[in-house]
Amino acid sequence: MINRSILAISAILPRLPKNLSAQLFAGAASRHLEAGEALFVAGDTGDGCYRLEQGLVKVIITSLRGEERILAILGPGAIVGELSVIDGGPRSASVVAVKECELSFVSRAAFKECTQEYPEIYHYLVDVLAARLRETDDALVAASFLTVKSRLARALLELAKFLGEEEASGRVLIRHKVSQSDLAAMAGVARENVSRALSDWKRRKLVTRSTGYYCIHDIATLKRAVDS
Repeated sequence: MINRSILAISAILPRLPKNLSAQLFAGAASRHLEAGEALFVAGDTGDGCYRLEQGLVKVIITSLRGEERILAILGPGAIVGELSVIDGGPRSASVVAVKECELSFVSRAAFKECTQEYPEIYHYLVDVLAARLRETDDALVAASFLTVKSRLARALLELAKFLGEEEASGRVLIRHKVSQSDLAAMAGVARENVSRALSDWKRRKLVTRSTGYYCIHDIATLKRAVDS
């Protein structure tokens, strides 16, 4: 039904040609994040953008009541904070490390200076923004038309793509501890609904949890749940 990724976990954004990347990130400042550490939060001053070199981050928005929604999970090669590079406005979402990360930072001033000499970099930035808009459209469609179980299945499948380890038995172990709250935030559903769905899948031996890790025993059935 919906072919594009809601979470954009494994869809690494198009990369700059090596020569342009070298120019843009020449002299870029390094930033290290521990798992759980925020790169920035919504409302912070937007003074540049980051390229994720290693690790995994989640992009979060928070309601006035404190409810979180994970808009995207991004891996190496992804750019975060690109809107502030364009308009200098505050951060529109929060970015938090899912696992230990290494990033490169380019200030807005350095970006503007580089693009004056290499204006073709803007073509790349347009591609990044277009991809973000498509992801937002997909999230809206999923929230409007997919069932709770379909949305949860999609979240688990996307996690499996990026963090999964296929075992000899054919099952896939998601080698990262993910809370039910995070799954709910990724799928855009209530935590209670996640608990009920996981209990049903555990009873049917589709998805189990062992030593804190989720294990998918039947990938095909979860895929059918998404496409039905």
